[in-house]
Amino acid sequence: MAAGERDIFSLAGRVVVVTGGYGVLGGTIAAGLAAGGAHVVLLGRRREVAEAKADEIRGTGGRSSAAVADVLDEAAVRTARDAVLAEHGRVDALVNAAGGNVPRARSDARSPFEVPMDAFDEVLRLNLHGTVVPTHVFGEAMAARGAGSVVNISSMAAMRAISGTPGYSVAKAGIDMFTRWLAVDLARRFGDGLRVNAVAPGFFISEQNRAVLVAPDGSPTARARTIVAQTPMGRLGRPEELVGAVRWLVSDAASFVTGTVIPVDGGFSVNSGV
Repeated sequence: MAAGERDIFSLAGRVVVVTGGYGVLGGTIAAGLAAGGAHVVLLGRRREVAEAKADEIRGTGGRSSAAVADVLDEAAVRTARDAVLAEHGRVDALVNAAGGNVPRARSDARSPFEVPMDAFDEVLRLNLHGTVVPTHVFGEAMAARGAGSVVNISSMAAMRAISGTPGYSVAKAGIDMFTRWLAVDLARRFGDGLRVNAVAPGFFISEQNRAVLVAPDGSPTARARTIVAQTPMGRLGRPEELVGAVRWLVSDAASFVTGTVIPVDGGFSVNSGV
């Protein structure tokens, strides 16, 4: 970079809120954003875990703090937002990494007609409502400044029919349309400084899906082998491989990018199998 040239990928001085920022994927994204210069606020229900992750990020030279709220509790999320604004004076970006599947909502070994409706509702609320609520609350603060970036976490389950995941798939498909719809509406209402995008991870091992992808002896399960066979790159993803796309979408390098859903999947979503 030439002397005096601005680094458009830099997040220095920015305040980024990451929901679910202490999970395997969310935590890796949070650490990557902090490494890019942002002060990362980890928002979640579990204070001790959030504080521990914030300590870990600070221990590597990054800036981070914890905020406590259930992403489905709008009042609690508003209280957390107000605390962030009181401390930092601004919110520059929101990454909605909270979510995941619900075991009772899976249909692997049973008919989808046997999935309890309360389990279907639970996974729908966790993922879709758990994205919409923080976006409304923190997006309001960004809209007041006319600037900010929202990055949602989608899934391959929104793009292709993945067996055993009816509620999760519907929720993630909803996130894709919410991303596109809100991107258009906010740009028209508040100008080109407010952007909404999503990243659609391929298959990564997290605590929630470990038993589905890894056998007790540490070998890949049959499902994992099928996934790898359908992934042109021939492997599962590594959590740190999500960071680049998210950091780009948060930064000024993506200043003319809105309404997109970016696959980070080793080619899984475009593979016909032929």
